[in-house]
Amino acid sequence: MKPIPYGRQNITEEDIKAVVETLKSDFLTQGPKIAEFENAFASYVGSNYAVAVANGTAALHLCTLALGVSAGDKVITTPITFAASANCVRYCGGEVVFADINPETYLIDLNRVRQILREDTERKIKGIIPVDFAGRPIDMEVCRNLADEFGIWIIEDACHAPGGFLRNSQGKKVVCGNGIYSDLAIFSFHPVKHIAAGEGGMITTNNKKLYDKLILLRTHGITKSHDLLHENHGGWYYEMQELGFNYRLTDFQAALGNSQLQRADEGLKRRREIAQTYFDAFRGKAFIKRQSGVVPGHAYHLYIIEVDRRKELYDYLRSKQIFAQIHYIPLHLMPYYRKLGWKPGDFPNAENYYRNCLSLPIYPTLSSEEQDYVIDCIFEFYENSL
Repeated sequence: MKPIPYGRQNITEEDIKAVVETLKSDFLTQGPKIAEFENAFASYVGSNYAVAVANGTAALHLCTLALGVSAGDKVITTPITFAASANCVRYCGGEVVFADINPETYLIDLNRVRQILREDTERKIKGIIPVDFAGRPIDMEVCRNLADEFGIWIIEDACHAPGGFLRNSQGKKVVCGNGIYSDLAIFSFHPVKHIAAGEGGMITTNNKKLYDKLILLRTHGITKSHDLLHENHGGWYYEMQELGFNYRLTDFQAALGNSQLQRADEGLKRRREIAQTYFDAFRGKAFIKRQSGVVPGHAYHLYIIEVDRRKELYDYLRSKQIFAQIHYIPLHLMPYYRKLGWKPGDFPNAENYYRNCLSLPIYPTLSSEEQDYVIDCIFEFYENSL
């Protein structure tokens, strides 16, 4: 059996052709493929605007910059996420406030968020970064209601959830990142994500003012737009109006991302089929403490089980060439965040989840035979250890 990773990109001949055509074109960066990808992605999620950037971390950083995070500001997020969801606040000098997860969904506990906001009598909390962890959409309608009540903004970290959706209180389908409830949303195009561009990220929004700010910050804070210039010395003239960054995406990455986007729904369908197979196989098994389950609108970037003897199972699967993974080590337990005062015991749900969680292989090209092998090996481990 060849190695089975937890996630894998799928590069087709169409993808290769799209990249080669762009490499042979006049533009490798800042060319027409960027706007083409942005427009296609905005249409896919249903937002008014999309801004392509270098990666998901750059997307988060630009969002916090555009929203004006600065020293003394506090922002809430979950401890069960990749480091960038919190680090972007620190890049701007702000403080991260973690809220524990709901143990049933693995998402940030919005009841706990409400409690934190009520306790913030000095109104230092400026925003929240909820994460659609593993591809399961958080209830953005509730997030919006909280944001409006307490006067804060929302950045939806939807890196795991392109194509994911929820139904709001009126039964309307709300696609992750469409901007109906969030001020800004971000996505990643890392190879293990639904849409692979090597690296890359996207910011979506319905706010024109924020969109214009992002476009400026993405390219060193420089503009050549005649409508924005303070002076105009001629056709060569540009102005640096903000302290921005070089967070641009290349045209050949955009071409790859756009090609992958054309079959995103096909990949999503296959992910949901794989999730259903796992759920059916493990339902009612004594060694399963909890599993992701089958949830309408879930994008299934990850399929997670919680089990007894997780470390032993992890090692056993690796011996069988199955490279399951752990997502994630709670951020508040990282040495950097411990130095800021967080400690074990602060978030018992997140810490208990971490002790038991295991992400199983799930990607569109995972074959039924490979998935059966994964399931059989898990059964063998527990049967042989009785």
